[in-house]
Amino acid sequence: MISEKMYSLGASPSKIRDIFEYGKKKKAELGEENVYDFSIGNPSVSPPDQVMKEIEDLVKNSDTVELFGYTSGPGDMKVREAISDYINRTHGTDLDAGHIYMTCGAAASLTITIKALTPDSEEKNEFITFAPYFPEYKVFVENAGADFITARSDSETFQPDIDDLEKKLTPYTRGIIINSPNNPTGAVITKENIEKLSALLKKKEAEYGHEIYLISDEPYRELVYGDAEVVYPMNCYDDTIVCYSYSKSLSLPGERIGYIAVSNRIAKDNETYLSICGAGRSMGYVCAPSLIQKVIAKCQGLTSDISVYKKNRDILAGALREYGYYVVQPDGAFYLFVRSLESDANAFAEKAKGYNILFVPSDSFGVTGYVRISYCVSQEMIERSLPAFKELAKSYGIG
Repeated sequence: MISEKMYSLGASPSKIRDIFEYGKKKKAELGEENVYDFSIGNPSVSPPDQVMKEIEDLVKNSDTVELFGYTSGPGDMKVREAISDYINRTHGTDLDAGHIYMTCGAAASLTITIKALTPDSEEKNEFITFAPYFPEYKVFVENAGADFITARSDSETFQPDIDDLEKKLTPYTRGIIINSPNNPTGAVITKENIEKLSALLKKKEAEYGHEIYLISDEPYRELVYGDAEVVYPMNCYDDTIVCYSYSKSLSLPGERIGYIAVSNRIAKDNETYLSICGAGRSMGYVCAPSLIQKVIAKCQGLTSDISVYKKNRDILAGALREYGYYVVQPDGAFYLFVRSLESDANAFAEKAKGYNILFVPSDSFGVTGYVRISYCVSQEMIERSLPAFKELAKSYGIG
């Protein structure tokens, strides 16, 4: 006997991964230069030089037993101190290192956090996010035994619709998941909307008589352009937990390193943190990789060259608009959310494959009628792809 639920997940991988694997096969068949793969958020920019220097220094000068041995379950305390010190300096918070839990990237952070915040009771439990959203949120929530609920975002700006959220809140709501900058739209939640969200949750906490946690998924925090400001939600709402990853900021997706930060201002902060530790233990998410923990401890505040992504955004968005596509202007992350040239975004994505263009239909993200184009690729590939995008538009009588 096996778990039918787990079999279903394994037999039906995420649409993003499915298209990514399709792209690998097409590249082997046609040559990498002839396939324009915009499917996955895999940074093409190199990590900062300091990252490589720290890796070399640690490998050459550290005791190998210490370097490659187990850390404490929640992570190396010196690493956690470096992270909490940086957050406090940068955002004016009062985080304690004892409230940081090291993880294998943001996926583990979210999985652990949702599990920890789902009460053991016969009552149903609900987590809410705003559509469009990262597809795995649904998997993480349902795996914890909770119900996954979505609220709307504005159809033009993709700012969260706080009024719609209020309609979706119930006494069974355990947490709200936000993602700013957003995957897939690149939208950055405004300070006004963070404050409006915080006020609503405080009101509902008083009404329901229990905490409603704000879970802030932040792998793209540093990837912003122009004057966009990413508000640190702990400064607006006490019951906040931040799930962070260095995959995008330091271009280290394959190293799977991130953390959970539990606000010291949560009324039952120690109990909440210990629930995080218990959830991590129950799922085997302990002792994140030792070497990369020590590396990121010495690279706080560094980022890869974000200007590359801005240039990519401007080249691709400008060309697509010229060809007749409707493009949502992203203020952060490295995705374009582009309106499908036909009502069925899946059919549009399939047709694009005929031009060797690979992107992800928005149905995967909880809305219809758009596709996500990941522009964290080489500028040279973007420029090579433009004639194909132009021909795709012409096939619909556009441009």
